[in-house]
Amino acid sequence: MRLFITHRFFILLPVTGMVWLCLSCVSTKGQRTDVNPQPVPSVRLVNHEKQKRVDVLVDGSLFTSYCWPDSVFKPILFPVRNAAGVTVTRGYPLQPRSGERSDHRHQVGIWLNYGNVNGYDFWGNGAEGLRNVKLGTIKHRSVESVKEGDGEGVLVTTASWVDALGRELLAERSSYHFISDGTNRIIDRITTLTTTDGRVDFHDTKEGFLGIRVARQLEMPSDEEVTLLDAQGVPTKIKVLPNSGVTGNYRSSEGKTGANVWGTRARWMDLYGSIGEEQLSVVVCDHPLNLNYPTYWHARGYGLFAANPFGVKDFTQGKDSLNYSLAPGQSVTFRYRIIISSGKQLSDDSINRYADAFAKKYD
Repeated sequence: MRLFITHRFFILLPVTGMVWLCLSCVSTKGQRTDVNPQPVPSVRLVNHEKQKRVDVLVDGSLFTSYCWPDSVFKPILFPVRNAAGVTVTRGYPLQPRSGERSDHRHQVGIWLNYGNVNGYDFWGNGAEGLRNVKLGTIKHRSVESVKEGDGEGVLVTTASWVDALGRELLAERSSYHFISDGTNRIIDRITTLTTTDGRVDFHDTKEGFLGIRVARQLEMPSDEEVTLLDAQGVPTKIKVLPNSGVTGNYRSSEGKTGANVWGTRARWMDLYGSIGEEQLSVVVCDHPLNLNYPTYWHARGYGLFAANPFGVKDFTQGKDSLNYSLAPGQSVTFRYRIIISSGKQLSDDSINRYADAFAKKYD
């Protein structure tokens, strides 16, 4: 048996044959290095100003769009898709799909607003399909900056919270971090609200704050009467609710499940289920620096999924209250992480790792 050593190989030549071993395939730590890592997908942001939207593309496929439709009265992320291209948000009323609920038409995509700001309802504006002049409106002002990159893109926007007379109560600056992590998609939203016309009071109400309206399949099964859309988009009342394909369920970081999560506090909430054959989770994480952490959850079985730090009186049945106020010129910042998986439902350990990393990233 003879041994020859070259720059990249040692060659062992036994009597009966030859064996080659590539040294470049073995690292000094005993790990293989010949396996190419998966390429990091590019995240691009395409501004369609005239169409009032900015598309977020991961390797050329639509993840979501930041948009400000005239009929919605607030900026939203819509639609929102996971890595497999499955839409996790409800289509109604912008892109209605057969079999969807047609209630609460102001609950569209992913949004952030509140139901009682100096007495004005920003949450419910558009519930009738038209702007209610007595309610508050969030007006998109500008796309301040766009940053594209491998694995993450960042969009920074400004908006105004205006009352029924058109006076700005709050100036908003939001940064959206759109992240691709393997088969998981992540949205980190960092929003700063600053008073611009005197004191602003957030009176306690359950109607807030960071909201998502999910696809029909991610609702919780129910036997209630409901209005669904037919194939032509016409609302039709159904006395016995068909639950075929309806698979959603909630689980909180504190171990609460199902309808029992409503009004409870938790550092994160997981809505898990399947859309067709696609198993997935939609998770919202609160941040330790947020007001009233860990947040209360206004999470309903019919598809509304919201984190609300303000609505203490409603969530405690009047036993406690917050009634948060901002002095003139004062600011408050909120940080939320949304995780959308593909092909599997996320475990508690996995969610906790994402929540811990989020807490450190924006501390």
